[in-house]
Amino acid sequence: MNETTLCVVGNVATRPVCKETALGTSARFRLAVTSRYWDREKNEWTDGHTNFFTVWARRTLAANVSSSVSVGDPVVVQGRLRVRTERTEEGESRTWADIDATAIGHDLARGTSAFRRTARTEPSTGTAAPPPPEPNWETAPAGRPEAVGRPQAEHAAVM
Repeated sequence: MNETTLCVVGNVATRPVCKETALGTSARFRLAVTSRYWDREKNEWTDGHTNFFTVWARRTLAANVSSSVSVGDPVVVQGRLRVRTERTEEGESRTWADIDATAIGHDLARGTSAFRRTARTEPSTGTAAPPPPEPNWETAPAGRPEAVGRPQAEHAAVM
């Protein structure tokens, strides 16, 4: 299927709203994206037009958005563009641009962020799954460059 995917950088304009539905967790917020350009007459950067998108997140992404994103945060959103046009009771045509997000993160060009992994749950039991073992990222012993980045048990087997 040919879908329009995009990556948008902007600021969170509304508080994320998270709801539990029959299909799972869903969250939405409005994203303000303002273009900037260099005004040669004023010799300064100037704000251009602001576009607003409704960003939709589903499942785990929705839960993480509701606990990580606040109004005013600079974010990067990647997802599928959905444009909806409807008629009001007065007969006016209204158009909305939605983004079905596949990834959302803070814009690290404009600040810092602290990442925390969420606990994954086992579908059958609903309990948290143990985290996978971390690989050994230490440098390899002299003369053994092929061992770099291998898990500790595999590293020991190579030696």
